[in-house]
Amino acid sequence: MKARFLWRAHRARLLDQAAELALIRRHTKPGDLACDVGANKGSYLYWMARWAERVVAFEPQPGLAAYLETLAATLPLRNVTIEQKGVSDHSGVLELYMPSVNSPEASLVPIAGAQTVQVPVVALDDYFAPSDRLGVLKVDVEGAELDVFRGADRILRQDRPVLLFECEQRHLRTGSVFDCFRHLEARGYTGRFIQAKTLRPVSEFDLAIHQNQTGERFWRAPDYSNNFLFEPV
Repeated sequence: MKARFLWRAHRARLLDQAAELALIRRHTKPGDLACDVGANKGSYLYWMARWAERVVAFEPQPGLAAYLETLAATLPLRNVTIEQKGVSDHSGVLELYMPSVNSPEASLVPIAGAQTVQVPVVALDDYFAPSDRLGVLKVDVEGAELDVFRGADRILRQDRPVLLFECEQRHLRTGSVFDCFRHLEARGYTGRFIQAKTLRPVSEFDLAIHQNQTGERFWRAPDYSNNFLFEPV
């Protein structure tokens, strides 16, 4: 388990999420508190734990949360807290939709034909105390991004963390990715999207080009972009 996890983490750092992790590294300062929402199998979490003073990781799928707990104890990652919870705009209980067991596409947004399980959810404003001062927030929640940010309004306005998040039109049931952009811009953030390891302003983002859903495995097209960096102005 340990060897496979480390292989996956290094592959993410050098290949699969090289641009995204480079941005997290650049924006993580010594002493930072970082948060990984939608930790999945922990490829981001491993590096965030190395670069930040403390990391809180949220993963609502029971199997994956248990896997991360075991890894954190085995490696060990002593500065990591694993929370088997989802993150939303309020604290309570919601249905988690899972296309398969331990799926990377599990979401709090309804998915036709997916199995469901009730999971605890928390708003980040409820979880973190005002004194915690969040520095970096990574979000990968398959369509529920706006709810995460709505539940972190105090944090966005007071802590001003750097945000790295995935946002895709194909995962949304209502609205568009631009709703998320506008929400963050209204709170004093400016955004860029990652394309071919470069950063471009979200004013240049075009769904017809950068998230075109034509053809099989469209998400592998050279122009397809789904990761965004928003920084406080």
